[in-house]
Amino acid sequence: MVASAVMHALRKNKTLRYGVPMLMLIVGGSFGLREFSQIRYDAVKIKIDPELEKKLKMNKVSLESEYEKIKDSTFDDWKNVRGPRPWEDPDLLQGRNPEIVKIKTT
Repeated sequence: MVASAVMHALRKNKTLRYGVPMLMLIVGGSFGLREFSQIRYDAVKIKIDPELEKKLKMNKVSLESEYEKIKDSTFDDWKNVRGPRPWEDPDLLQGRNPEIVKIKTT
């Protein structure tokens, strides 16, 4: 009889009903966040293969080198080509007459 009265009192207590789960969520979230943020620092410590590192350093591409490649290009003969819509046939749009496309889609 006393146990049921105690359980009834604990259920009616708002601190135990709402406060304790909230505190558990905050403290548990702190521990979970610590574990997930530790993964970031562990990934930095991992060393890559020296051969792969040399290969990456040899194939260094910079913005300046890419600019030098296209600096003297002429864009006078450039043509804007629209990509196909999901309901259109991509083979039909590539370099074909627009009247043919209108006939096909209607």
